[in-house]
Amino acid sequence: MQFDKTETCLNLARSFAGESQAGMRYQLVAKAAMKENLKTLSDAIKTIAKNETYHAKRFFEMLQEKGGGKDNIDLNSGYPYHGGTLLDGLRFAAMDERAEFEEIYPSFAETAEKEGFKDIAALWRMVAEVEQRHNVIFSYLYGAVKDGTLYKNDSPVVWVCSECGYMHVGTEAWKVCPLCKADQGHVELHLPYEGVKL
Repeated sequence: MQFDKTETCLNLARSFAGESQAGMRYQLVAKAAMKENLKTLSDAIKTIAKNETYHAKRFFEMLQEKGGGKDNIDLNSGYPYHGGTLLDGLRFAAMDERAEFEEIYPSFAETAEKEGFKDIAALWRMVAEVEQRHNVIFSYLYGAVKDGTLYKNDSPVVWVCSECGYMHVGTEAWKVCPLCKADQGHVELHLPYEGVKL
């Protein structure tokens, strides 16, 4: 069967479109964080947006490599379309990332395996692992922003100013950096490494 007639080809195109859109949505969430003077939160979200763009790039490259790179691929698929506040954006991002790593990409990988494309299946599985980590980060950020604990921790940690490098050990970051006077939104974030459920 010609590659461009396979479900795997369509799923690659869907993944390219979905990751491209996620990258843009996350840029908008990062912009919302900046409006609230949360620079390091914005930076963390921009990093994830960049990751999504690279995922889109890999899906596009795989389409090209396998011969699915025709002028247009008609897709019948839904894509998340969310708006709202910073908090809404973080919550929706966590939900979207969960859908990708729990449902969408495993299903796409299974189809690719059945159609004989083990390399493409492996790509979806690798991206799903990253999306799982993104879900953890977005879930944590959503909870921390919602609860006002973005710059608090149960046990003492090192808080670092992203502007001047000033460091302080404690359970809470300063409101204004004692050295450079940057506001709290410039304190480096402590992102989780354990799973967080939304």
